Amino acid sequence: MSASPGGTSASAAEPLSPRPAAHTPEPAPVSAKRGDSRTGRLSFCTKVCYGIGGIPNQVASSAIAFYLQLFLLDVARIPAAQVSLVLFGGKVSGAAADPVAGFFINRSRRTESGRLMPWVLGCTPFISLAYFFLWFLPPFTNLRGLWYMTFYCLFQALATFFQVPYTALTMLLTPSPKERDSATAYRITMEMAGTLMGAAVHGLIVSRAHASHECEDIALPDPVAITPEATRLYYTAAAVVAATYPVCVGLLRLGVTEKPEPSTPASSQGPGFLAGLGLTVRHPPYLTLVISFLLISAAIQVEQSYLVLFCAHASQLRDHVQSLVLTILISAVLSTPLWEWVLQRFGKRMSAFGICVMVPFVILLAVVPTAPVAYVVASVSGLSIAMSLLLPWSMLPDVVDDFQLQHPHSPGMETIFYSSYVFFNKLSGAAALGISMLSLEFAGYTAGVCKQAEQVVVTLKVLIGAVPTCMILTGVCILMVGPTPKVPSPDTSRRLSIRRRTSYSVA
Repeated sequence: MSASPGGTSASAAEPLSPRPAAHTPEPAPVSAKRGDSRTGRLSFCTKVCYGIGGIPNQVASSAIAFYLQLFLLDVARIPAAQVSLVLFGGKVSGAAADPVAGFFINRSRRTESGRLMPWVLGCTPFISLAYFFLWFLPPFTNLRGLWYMTFYCLFQALATFFQVPYTALTMLLTPSPKERDSATAYRITMEMAGTLMGAAVHGLIVSRAHASHECEDIALPDPVAITPEATRLYYTAAAVVAATYPVCVGLLRLGVTEKPEPSTPASSQGPGFLAGLGLTVRHPPYLTLVISFLLISAAIQVEQSYLVLFCAHASQLRDHVQSLVLTILISAVLSTPLWEWVLQRFGKRMSAFGICVMVPFVILLAVVPTAPVAYVVASVSGLSIAMSLLLPWSMLPDVVDDFQLQHPHSPGMETIFYSSYVFFNKLSGAAALGISMLSLEFAGYTAGVCKQAEQVVVTLKVLIGAVPTCMILTGVCILMVGPTPKVPSPDTSRRLSIRRRTSYSVA
């Protein structure tokens, strides 16, 4: 059930040995028990358990993306300017933690559990507690902004120390690019299922806290009182989501085990973290990938974050919020296998046009905010969101291989690539969400009221229509015109994987 990180036997590592190996045929039957080590084929169980490991972060991120702003504005009653600081500070904290995580993980030693797995296991209890207190309503009111800033920053930082080693495991599972893409597809599918579960579970639990009947008889924009039932519902939802971390990480540990390779002297020592970071940001295919998805990811985050506020305050869709969110996520989950086929059939660069599918529909929703249009837009948006999640993580291993072909004396760079990519991704999300929330403050958003000013309604329409459209189109254009990585042959990929695992085993 558990498989070695690369499924590579001692015979596969023979070219790296400094002396002739006299007993190379012997280990072959052992590795055959867990898949074909010559092709790097991964078992179904390994792929599923690897994918399950990505579920908890996505469950929590989904609940935060769709409901945190609504909670902070209408339940915690924090001014929009303070909410902007909370969102910006949390995202920046997570972004700043990425290079720090890459630095420490890159310098960590292998343990009995491996080199990357201990980071995932160690973060689990603390991230669960940080998530729960993010939705806790403290008894004091003056310092609530500081309370939520503290726990959101803590959650984002811990989520980074969880996610960086988890995603970097992709490069250590197999030498086959096709199997890596397959493992990535399993991970993205499981993460999309986690995203669906997070929005569904959290949304269903807290839906009664935002019932539309509270505003039916209110003509003036007066704040609605916070009920104890609302706070209790948010506590329950937070506890349920927090519990997914230990459960899913336990399954990850059981199904995917980092096993030490035979000790082989390293032919060269990799560069330090700062030197390696300088090399990665000067690699043209990596720059293209980062800049394009910096814009695309920020657009998706803005769309997700403001959809609930748009339905609640800029249209008559308050009763449809939960259904629309579930429609988006179900569409994304179901379309992920289809997009994986498209990636294999038409190539990764051409598949990027699938992200643009949502563009005309989000504009239509801003202009015609009716229920039928909203459900069509939700279905199509799910298609684009799935591709925006799958494509960069499918392209990043190719970028890493391309870099190592050009820099053969710089091994062990996978963590730096993954951590720096997540860093730039989060930094763009921090800027986009912070600036957009400030625009609501300038438009005159009032927390807790049933009817917002006309300027707020217009601002919300711009945020879910024009802003994502411009960012997505710009990002896809950059991806189309920028340089692309050269995909190595299967033999070259196998040699790179052997070198990569050797550098990890001797550290």
